Amino acid sequence: MKKITPLLFFITSLIACNTKKEEKKNIEANKPDVVAVNIDSTVKPGADFFDYANGGWIKKNPIPGEQSSWGIGNLVIEENLLRLREISEKSAAIKAEKGSSDQKIGDFWKLAMDTVKLEADGLKPLKPYLDKIDAITDIPTLLATVAEFKKMGSSTLFADYVGQDAKNSDKMAYQLWQGGIGLPEREYYFKNDSATKTIRSAYVAYISKILTMSGTEAALAANSANNILQLETKLATASRKIEDLRDPYKNYNKMAITGLVQLADKVDWTAYFSILGIKQLDSVIVGQPEFFKALNTALANTPLSDWKQYIRFNLVSDLAAVLPDAYGREAFQFNKLFSGAKERKPRWKRVIQLEEDAMGEMLGQLYVKEFFNETAKKRYTVMVEAIRQALKDRIAQLDWMSDSTKAKAYTKLATIKSKVGYPDKWKDFSAMDIGTESMLKNYINAKLWWHNYQYNKLGKPVDREEWEMTPQTYNAYYNPSNNEIVLPAGIFTVPGYRDEELDDAVVYGYAGASTIGHEITHGFDDEGRQFDERGNLKSWWTNSDEAAFKKRADVMVKQFDAYEPVKGYHINGKATLGENIADLGGILLGIEAFKKTAQYKENKSISNLNPMQRYFLGYALGWLGHTREEQLRSRLLTDVHSPAKYRVNGPFQDVDEFYSTFGVKPGDAMYQADSLRVKIW
Repeated sequence: MKKITPLLFFITSLIACNTKKEEKKNIEANKPDVVAVNIDSTVKPGADFFDYANGGWIKKNPIPGEQSSWGIGNLVIEENLLRLREISEKSAAIKAEKGSSDQKIGDFWKLAMDTVKLEADGLKPLKPYLDKIDAITDIPTLLATVAEFKKMGSSTLFADYVGQDAKNSDKMAYQLWQGGIGLPEREYYFKNDSATKTIRSAYVAYISKILTMSGTEAALAANSANNILQLETKLATASRKIEDLRDPYKNYNKMAITGLVQLADKVDWTAYFSILGIKQLDSVIVGQPEFFKALNTALANTPLSDWKQYIRFNLVSDLAAVLPDAYGREAFQFNKLFSGAKERKPRWKRVIQLEEDAMGEMLGQLYVKEFFNETAKKRYTVMVEAIRQALKDRIAQLDWMSDSTKAKAYTKLATIKSKVGYPDKWKDFSAMDIGTESMLKNYINAKLWWHNYQYNKLGKPVDREEWEMTPQTYNAYYNPSNNEIVLPAGIFTVPGYRDEELDDAVVYGYAGASTIGHEITHGFDDEGRQFDERGNLKSWWTNSDEAAFKKRADVMVKQFDAYEPVKGYHINGKATLGENIADLGGILLGIEAFKKTAQYKENKSISNLNPMQRYFLGYALGWLGHTREEQLRSRLLTDVHSPAKYRVNGPFQDVDEFYSTFGVKPGDAMYQADSLRVKIW
């Protein structure tokens, strides 16, 4: 599977120009200092830097009831939600030309906000799909129905998609991946602590409730719910653990269609591909062959009645947000076990999320016209190059890497493409059919459009200019198959401050380190380093250099394995290794680039903080916030990112400048002996 590595992080910024003395005085006089205001002076930096840097803000800002976490990232997201609402309402208020972006956005918004019509329609718009499930008579008709539902976004049996071939990045390939389970990750089916047992019991109750609400007799629904859990447990047993999914070689198994038939002969793959719209296919890339063997056994041994109820539950649950409100309420009540949220978000926010899912880039075209300009795009391009040069300089100084591998690393680094702000070429949404019939139909039509868009790529050249995220997304990513970093406009919003109000020290911390440096380092983390400059899965390391890298990476695995954010739940050092390497790399690259600025060289304090102190505080600002325990527990099982606190304290323990800047000494909680510090890039 081509793994695009997104960062679910709380960072954002624009590059600040050097600020004149009088401007700094005005900033300090008119607004609280962006980092000093959050400090908890009762905590020493060497005891817990995250709490020292962000504790003041956290104490004053409890998590709102509708949120599972609350911090700077949420503030940015809330600001962008208001912007997208303004765009949607403006589109809905005008008489737009049929087929235009305003027409599609406006009609989607109006219908989604019309709760009276939604309740009056009930399950009528869904009935044709429920009838298809009732008409299933055997495995072939079962799989034909699964294929139809997959086209409209329902998750059943397994995952499949069209993406770049990891070993031939110029070619798009059809790929199969494990899936089919309703809980967030396989470990939820096996852990036996009280919290996980409660979740499994609640899951069975949720399945039963959804089946009953959609027309299944209560006793049958209750029995089916238990059978579905047993079925999914079998699929989970055959699924690889989250850390094992990070090995690109072991999860790349290319085979001819005849090999796929031998793997799972209960599936009529020719018929399945035909329904998906695949006309010619000679090979497929299978992520986890053992999963599909287990699925084949399950298809042979599981009663058809259980499969029909399984598909029915998946369909209704997946579409709960576009059905009458009772379905959404049930989904929220169950998902509270993972989020910890106390109340649902207001309808308009939920509609924006659906709109983003359905037509996010269409919204993005209007977003950047109003809220992002070319000047900002150019500023970030400059910073990318400063960080790129910093990594080149650090590679040159490595004492564990040979000259031959260094030469290839330089080539890959120089080839990394940066995409900043928004695409130069937008997708054509003219064929997306959005009307006024029903919210469900609009959502399904949007999903069908996306399915056709993705599957039409088969057999065509890879479009390396395409974006995998919308401009307004509060996120960023490195794509190893394209050897590119992508920094959407949404990540550049700093709530409450203009870019010119932020000094270089802060900006290099939370933009240079946490965003740009982090993403560039992903090209050289445990997974990204295995792809060459063209994005192909191909070894370019000497055996000794690879062994040296793994030895150093193992030190980081052990470091993070030791952290226990929730009692009984440790960070998974192997699963989070790539993100932890990128965090540390980003911090080190940010430092190197910052040292070349005038602010660092002048070494003058702002708010009684010297430039290097402000740099570390700027990085910590990017992770400002706190999280409910339920959400934290869920992330520890499902997320390849460490919790925010440990994305600050963890890598800082490995940075020499942290010790010298804050006078961290043996005996301090964050002190780590030099021999135990991670030293990779």
